[in-house]
Amino acid sequence: MFQSFEVLSSPDQAADRVARLRAGFAANGVTAIAVPRSDEYLGEYVPACAERLAWLTGYTGSAGLVLVLADKAHVFVDGRYTNQVRAQTDPAVFQYENSVSTSLPAFLEASGLTGLRLGIDPWTWPSSEVARLQTALETLEGELVLLDHNPIDRIWDDRPQPPLGRVALQPLRFAGTPAQDKLTRMAETVSKAGADAVILADPSSVAWVFNIRGEDLPSTPHPLSRAIIPADGRPLLFIDKRKTASETEAYLTKLADLQPPSGFDDTLRALGASGARVMVDPGVAPHAVSMLIEKSGGTVLTAPDPARLPRACKNQAELDGSAEVHRLDGAAMVRFLAWLDAQEPGTVDEITAASRLEQFRRQTGEAMQMPLKALSFDSISGGGPNAAIIHYRVNTKTNRQIQPGEMLLIDSGGQYVAGTTDITRTIAVGKVPQEQKRFFTLVLKGMIAISCLRFPEGTRGLDIDPFARIALWQAGADFAHGTGHGVGSYLSVHEGPQSISRRGSQELLPGMILSNEPGYYRDGAFGIRIENLVSVHGPKPIAGGDRPMLGFETLTLCPIDRRLILKDRLDQAETEWLNDYHARVRQELTPLLTDDAERKWLERATEPL
Repeated sequence: MFQSFEVLSSPDQAADRVARLRAGFAANGVTAIAVPRSDEYLGEYVPACAERLAWLTGYTGSAGLVLVLADKAHVFVDGRYTNQVRAQTDPAVFQYENSVSTSLPAFLEASGLTGLRLGIDPWTWPSSEVARLQTALETLEGELVLLDHNPIDRIWDDRPQPPLGRVALQPLRFAGTPAQDKLTRMAETVSKAGADAVILADPSSVAWVFNIRGEDLPSTPHPLSRAIIPADGRPLLFIDKRKTASETEAYLTKLADLQPPSGFDDTLRALGASGARVMVDPGVAPHAVSMLIEKSGGTVLTAPDPARLPRACKNQAELDGSAEVHRLDGAAMVRFLAWLDAQEPGTVDEITAASRLEQFRRQTGEAMQMPLKALSFDSISGGGPNAAIIHYRVNTKTNRQIQPGEMLLIDSGGQYVAGTTDITRTIAVGKVPQEQKRFFTLVLKGMIAISCLRFPEGTRGLDIDPFARIALWQAGADFAHGTGHGVGSYLSVHEGPQSISRRGSQELLPGMILSNEPGYYRDGAFGIRIENLVSVHGPKPIAGGDRPMLGFETLTLCPIDRRLILKDRLDQAETEWLNDYHARVRQELTPLLTDDAERKWLERATEPL
């Protein structure tokens, strides 16, 4: 099993650990310390040795931070984790803040904590966030103290060792573009910007540029690494050679000079001392990178990571690979759903559901010679009230039977060499009440609206996010997460800069892959989410129109539970979309199923409304 259901953190030791952290305030010259979820690579998913927030607080969500003051401690999370953070932490130790409505800088500005000296590890904060913290502290006549060490590491006695996952080459038939061509493109971007070099601080960008993948993290197959690409000369790749086999090392040494990660700091200092002008993305690079360059005499040029947008706009090989794995993944989902429907309502628990789905993914991948490399995230498998916890992670303590009349929400995905999948289906277990069907249908209307949307060039994610919400808004409801996130090509399941959300300022471009996942969550009762992945296609003419429009192609292939749909609440166009989608699902997946019972289940599940 890729996923563990054991309880890996506990709130019981938080009081002692917070006290030990406070005991070091004087030695560090601070009156408060802020600890984010991110690590030195600023990734969403971090290795065990960087789970500092979870170790300190007990909270294991993928986003958040804690502010520890002399007499109080505040945990900041967004709406996805409101329930989870309260369940996993000690309310006698922590107070809770919504990071969307009250960011840490806003909280500080309103706190009245005059003279506050806030300590942070500059390797775990991007420069963009550091600048906001500094501005907020100036209003308090305070100071941001950039520590030369991580204060958690000083008190974490049994901290795990850094990972040494093996590095593999990404085959050209899936990568689509040789690494040397990508490096040339990066160098040209540096030269055009009038810079001497660029820092690739995001391991996903490094993996994409060099056409490599890794096993350092459980869900994101990039090796923890960094690179420096000059306008002229050999790139430098900072990666532990213990991760590379002889073939991989030989491949990489043709592209770059390999350096140990421990030498990154000194290389940045030397770059600065040479007077170099260095491109750094303040949103994805640790603030320490800019500090080292500037303190040594170099100049930092604020610029976007030059690999980020090309990485987001998939080439044809990457799109073809995604289509291939979505057929495979769809077949695994059908096998799982057919199995689930064959069980007596009330006999399947959340862990069993998640485990069986992983089993079907493994079996189907092996049968189709595209093995499952990892889950793209720990599966969210929640029945009844647990489904209302947006990013619920079932464990042995919270596991429950899915009762008759409830819905199971299962959000899951796989990592395959050809691509990354992410799908959510909400499934009826027994006879479900009309009220839940009503909200399921409203969510479906939002998902269909995005699926059918046509839009002009220049449209951003924030421009179209309301289309997923209109049906819910008209019913007096909403959901507390974005409608869609970018997805990588056998890389991170959450990839920027593209998104469909209130903060989605990036223009949507052909080749981008995004999720389309509206939802509805009623605390303590039920939760609904329906998610497909879509890719942006180029401008196409519309009959009778006067300009071509972009739109979405749906990648995910899996039935949507017809038993939960109130047919009279769908209009004709929505019904036609659903019937056409189900016809395509049936056509593409039936040949991949060898069991006659599974084929018959798929035929019933995709009957026209």
